[in-house]
Amino acid sequence: MPTFAFMVMEKRIQAERLRALVEPAVARLGFEVVDIEFISGQKTLRIYIDGPAGIDVDDCARVSRQVSALFDVEDPIPGHYTLEISSPGLDRPLARPADFTRFTGSMVKIKTALPVDGRRNFQGRLLGWDGERVSLEIDETRYDLAFENIEKARLVPEI
Repeated sequence: MPTFAFMVMEKRIQAERLRALVEPAVARLGFEVVDIEFISGQKTLRIYIDGPAGIDVDDCARVSRQVSALFDVEDPIPGHYTLEISSPGLDRPLARPADFTRFTGSMVKIKTALPVDGRRNFQGRLLGWDGERVSLEIDETRYDLAFENIEKARLVPEI
């Protein structure tokens, strides 16, 4: 039986395969793929996109038509599923190493696949990315989290 960490890695590999397929089509429309997640219980594929001027409903519809046409040809996911195209929102997901560099200094929430110092949930100030680990500060304590161990990460809006 696969371990939880293995399942997290498999999801990451699947998302990266889909990203490689989808990114060129989305980029041709002038947008970037922020994150891709497959919610297996709901059989939903959610693709978060962003653009220089933000995203509106019409942008999501254009990207949805383009990705749907691509998937009709490539058929990367067997069976029936729902495709959702969405703005990343204020609590933008952080999925790639470059995201952790770009948002250094921001507040983040990170959930790890395996516990670090007895915990899996972290919320603090993002200190950066060193090529292998994401660093954050919580109550004047520094935590260095292996990128491979990060199950989910999001910005925390500071309003």
